[in-house]
Amino acid sequence: MARPTSPSAPFWVCSWKPRTTRIFCPTPMHSTITRTTSKTIWMSKLMKALAFEQHGMLDQVRLLELPRPVPAPGEVLLEVRSAALNRLDLWVLEGWPSLRLKLPHIMGSDGAGIVAAVGEGVKHFQVGHRAAVNPTICNDPYDAFARRGLDNMCDDFAIIGEHIDGFFAEYVTVPERNLLSLPEHISFDVAAAASLVFVTAWHSLVTRGKVQAGESVLVVGAGGGVNTAAIQIARLIGAGSIMVVGSSESKLALARALGADITINRNEADWSREVYRLTGKQGVDVVVDNVGAATFPQSLRALRRGGRLLTVGNSSGPKLEIDNRFIFSKHLSIIGSTMGTSIDYETVMGLIFNGRLQPVIDTVYPLDEGFTALRRLQAGDVVGKLVLNIRQE
Repeated sequence: MARPTSPSAPFWVCSWKPRTTRIFCPTPMHSTITRTTSKTIWMSKLMKALAFEQHGMLDQVRLLELPRPVPAPGEVLLEVRSAALNRLDLWVLEGWPSLRLKLPHIMGSDGAGIVAAVGEGVKHFQVGHRAAVNPTICNDPYDAFARRGLDNMCDDFAIIGEHIDGFFAEYVTVPERNLLSLPEHISFDVAAAASLVFVTAWHSLVTRGKVQAGESVLVVGAGGGVNTAAIQIARLIGAGSIMVVGSSESKLALARALGADITINRNEADWSREVYRLTGKQGVDVVVDNVGAATFPQSLRALRRGGRLLTVGNSSGPKLEIDNRFIFSKHLSIIGSTMGTSIDYETVMGLIFNGRLQPVIDTVYPLDEGFTALRRLQAGDVVGKLVLNIRQE
């Protein structure tokens, strides 16, 4: 993965403060590290990790002491400084029939840190380098999809933290090709909070959805990481109007701060009818719906003729009941996607690095309080992202 040059524009670490109506942006977080030309630095053979030894609910999660992994050829050992939570972490914990994990399994699909050791054949990163990590794994560069640049669709596709051990640990091994050089002016918290949600939203709206300047976009859900990213990306593209449906005034206030033109409280109105009314009975060009079962029928009704429904998840459940008449009679398209390509990742993280996009960070916890963060994630008591400081800068 290409290593970008440091952007000239300053970046501000922004965190959303619940029960207020603005984003607070303190000064940039800088870190100082010692560069070394050696291949390894001293470290314990054991490490702390937030993991589970059997599938289930949150009571299965433990802070364990586990062996530190060793990088294979082409891999680096990353000293994890920050990791971020995603709802995916809870789904992996609960498990599903096709998911086969080596237990205990370390959670966490988002992370950033410092290279602590390198395996044979690593060429572009050295011990001491700061790195963000693309969570999408494709081990076969000759895969038919990978050769077309669609590495998130390759046969051996995997996600760090879902199919292999993740970032909720002091160390993790990752392929060198998944690393992106992290500029000094970007904190590890920001890099971790941005990676999964922004590459997912970018791939959905830009690569797959092909949202164009001037089109109207409706985002269903106001507070999650992917949706807060989607609002910003739609604004960056130049969407003609951005509507957001949310469940609370605090989340809708955040949506407006991020660039939404119109917000609708779903507890106060039939939002699909309201969208229809606000658009002069036309509907919108694009709906971003990652909620699933609870909202899909309304999302389809909110689309204009020829509209697209974009989806990357199903937080309310995967089983859907759809009136097919809406699809064929209105020439609608339902476009799904998972994660993003390496090109998507480099592109969107470059926009993070130069300050044109920014993750919303709700709260930062130490690793020892990871269970508290997971409980908040499960309760939906989050606006933006929850971050774990694994090791202090």
